[in-house]
Amino acid sequence: MTGDAGGDPRTALRTLAEQYARAVDTRDAELLLGVFVPDARLRVYNPAGVEPPRSDRRGHDQLARITKSIARYAKTFHFVGNASYDLAGDDATGEVYCIAHHLSTDGDGATDDVMYIRYHDTYHRNGGEWRITDRRVDVDWTESRPATVAVALEDG
Repeated sequence: MTGDAGGDPRTALRTLAEQYARAVDTRDAELLLGVFVPDARLRVYNPAGVEPPRSDRRGHDQLARITKSIARYAKTFHFVGNASYDLAGDDATGEVYCIAHHLSTDGDGATDDVMYIRYHDTYHRNGGEWRITDRRVDVDWTESRPATVAVALEDG
């Protein structure tokens, strides 16, 4: 879970990043909302640094829609990489790297749209539990690749 329970805050913050990735990939809105405080904000800048944000969601009602909007892809795969955190009591900031794969399929085959992302997060701990209060998603660059969809092999 996301709790700190007297453990290392960096481990709890890293767990939030992993939980977010798992929630998006499994389309689990409840798991996703567990990462954020109720009035959290998430903005997507694609490309990074260009105003206005491509998407700006505030609060659990809007954040829950992420799992519905991502469902346009056959599958997604978020791989969480480097992470650094600055702690100040019950508040923290962090930067988390992610490579996000988005698989689209059609009659002609499959495409993997890859996003190279940095999450700039603000966190708050309340009652021993860390949550994201603000997430800025910077998409540094993207690429599209042909993909092969795995198929189940039959025995015999």
